[in-house]
Amino acid sequence: MFRSALTRWTRALATACTLTLAATATAVAAPQDRVVPQPHNTVAIADAATLSPEQLRGLDEPIPFGEYLASRSHSKTSPTATASSAAEADDTDLRQECADHAEAAKTAKGWIRSRFESCQKKPYDLVLRDTRGSGKTLGRMWFDVWVLGFAHDGARKVEYAVSVEDITVQPAANEDATKWRIIQSFTHSINASESDPSPRVNAPGTTTRDETLTGWHNNPHWTVTYTSPDTGRVEAGNAQRVNAVILMTLGATSPNANTSYSEAGAFHSGVRFDRAGAPAGKHQGTVFTEARVELQLSLSDEAIKESTRHIRDALQHPERTFPSWPGKSIPGKDEPLHRLIDEKKKQDNRDVAIDTCQDIWGDYSGTRLQCDEYPFASTKEGANAGDDRYSARLIDGPDNEEGGRRLNSMYRANRILDGDAFYVKINP
Repeated sequence: MFRSALTRWTRALATACTLTLAATATAVAAPQDRVVPQPHNTVAIADAATLSPEQLRGLDEPIPFGEYLASRSHSKTSPTATASSAAEADDTDLRQECADHAEAAKTAKGWIRSRFESCQKKPYDLVLRDTRGSGKTLGRMWFDVWVLGFAHDGARKVEYAVSVEDITVQPAANEDATKWRIIQSFTHSINASESDPSPRVNAPGTTTRDETLTGWHNNPHWTVTYTSPDTGRVEAGNAQRVNAVILMTLGATSPNANTSYSEAGAFHSGVRFDRAGAPAGKHQGTVFTEARVELQLSLSDEAIKESTRHIRDALQHPERTFPSWPGKSIPGKDEPLHRLIDEKKKQDNRDVAIDTCQDIWGDYSGTRLQCDEYPFASTKEGANAGDDRYSARLIDGPDNEEGGRRLNSMYRANRILDGDAFYVKINP
């Protein structure tokens, strides 16, 4: 069954005009707009957005697919929303937030909630047209594709809960929409230049689902899981990182269409597997690499009010900070910081900051004061970076220490490894 489905999909791809998603050693190109096949003298499936109002005339009465089945004397069926994985049990809030971020959610990478959760909700509106002569329209179908991504903190595994939902159709008089098909096919690639030695990814046993609209209506859900093997132990100097991209191609076919609709890179997801050990929190895990990580601090938080004000001044009023020089700017808000693991280099950052504190305020030993530095000593942009784009200030010792604990908690909560980027946001 799977072999015949895959054969149909391969043949459809061979005649389709598709998008291509270029992957290089250092980056993956952003997917482009959908390609609409433009064959000569044949029947094509086209994106409705590419057609004129005249070509869409009369195609504004969608019928829910369940009602369409009933109208054809089939037993009316309801979608079988069976959870395909443990991850789907947690998808209710993610779905709602995904819908609330509709513009981002419909892009190829979707809306990325965190390093461990992502969501795509992408609507499709496709028209079957006879491109011979008059350009007769054979029907129209609408559906939503959902891809909920769950990366695991504590396992080298990423799951995608995938579905085709809310199918509606409007076939022409002699068309049978139960024979129309939707195909989803997953592939992956490894960026070896951004990975540690011998990177490997294990794909799931089934990476393609080719179903009639009836099949998708009756069972809209399926799950795709990728894993990455490791040595089974934490190794010094080798985080066993594997940077990969998961891609999905979305297709649609009909027995009366000699060419299919095909969108390569309809969904793409950057992931990283690692076994970095204690500095990352849990010893192994997986993250979505395109997530924006922020250390969020509040000026109303009494426990860290002095360190937060210091960072606020560094980011928004660098002229108030030391060392002082014309045109000074300090990274962290729009320009990211990058975590530093090397203890010797972190101490070098602290030593430069302490020298600045002593130069400006003199000997503060025997007081409650400590020298607070920003960017943090645990970043590559710290005081010893050599560009003087830092600030050192005396603040209350317990405040400074609590600020450090908040930073370390953020590192662990987001699996921030050596060299990983993050930003700093100051809230009221």
